[in-house]
Amino acid sequence: MKNKIILGLSGGVDSATAACLLKQNQESLEAVFMKNWDEDDDKDYCPAEQDLADAREVAQNLNIPLHTVNFASEYWDKVFSHFLNEYKAGRTPNPDILCNSEIKFKVFLDYAIDKFTDTNHKQTIKIATGHYARIREQDGQFYLLKGLDKNKDQSYFLHALNQNQLAHALFPLGELNKQEVREIAKSKQLSVFNKKDSTGICFIGERNFNEFLSRFLSTTKGDMVTPEGEVIAQHNGLMYYTIGQRKGLGIGGSKTSTGEPWFVANKDIENNRLIVVQGKDHPLLYQSELIASQIHWINDPIPAYPFSCQAKTRYRQPDQSCEINSINDDGFIKVTFSTAQFGITPGQSIVFYQDDICLGGGIIEK
Repeated sequence: MKNKIILGLSGGVDSATAACLLKQNQESLEAVFMKNWDEDDDKDYCPAEQDLADAREVAQNLNIPLHTVNFASEYWDKVFSHFLNEYKAGRTPNPDILCNSEIKFKVFLDYAIDKFTDTNHKQTIKIATGHYARIREQDGQFYLLKGLDKNKDQSYFLHALNQNQLAHALFPLGELNKQEVREIAKSKQLSVFNKKDSTGICFIGERNFNEFLSRFLSTTKGDMVTPEGEVIAQHNGLMYYTIGQRKGLGIGGSKTSTGEPWFVANKDIENNRLIVVQGKDHPLLYQSELIASQIHWINDPIPAYPFSCQAKTRYRQPDQSCEINSINDDGFIKVTFSTAQFGITPGQSIVFYQDDICLGGGIIEK
């Protein structure tokens, strides 16, 4: 008995190539274009229109039924509200991770099961996406593995998925690299074969981030200061900056300047001050330990503390050796790295690995 596969078709080359591969395997396949952000009030920036047009062209070319659905309300409630609250608290969230666990593999999965389940045929509903990751089933459990293309692996963004979500998920691109993906799309004469990859946060895209954020949150300017308290410049609002940031600080020369570039080292929320240092080797930019909460483990049994593994504190960072220890009954953990890490940022995710297997992750607290 074949699965009934519902593909999230975004209008990009990755999901288009996933559609090619699934169609090639003669799967029972339909596609859904998800609109997760309401752009009615943003007439000058509406990429969803072009993405939908591209998705329709791909679906027509491959003779796949295409449905459209609007999850903007769910996205606002489950992802964007959290995003704003984190910035209000002076942290730097990663909404793409929450979008995967709460929208693409929860709301979309529920929608697919509800709309496409045919009780007469007793088909199992699977949802497919263009993510670069792999799933392996073993001994009744589903394991999330890195995509084989190390430059595109997206397991970092998928680490919060649970067993039920992985059981219903397919990642057709997990064994491919990006060049192969584009070549497949080109061979099928899909116009999106050379479409530029989308960048930035999912609902913000290419637009100016600071201008977008200012629509929803008010902010107060304050001092940029050295660790010794010397005022160097003015910041535009702490929410616009992240630990380790170099670009966009607007700091000119000063009497005590070494000529090296400036970096954000910390945020003094209480006093509305941004702590900045010079030189990427400054010790305040590096930490050997962090505290994390909201820990999610993908597989049972949950690891017994302490234990050693690898971790990433940001996407595309090489795996870093570390040891994990439990702190308290509330689920907080302490992660100690073998070497000090640059720019550890509260609000971001730390994701754990054993070689190619993604174990899970959590939110960096401090």
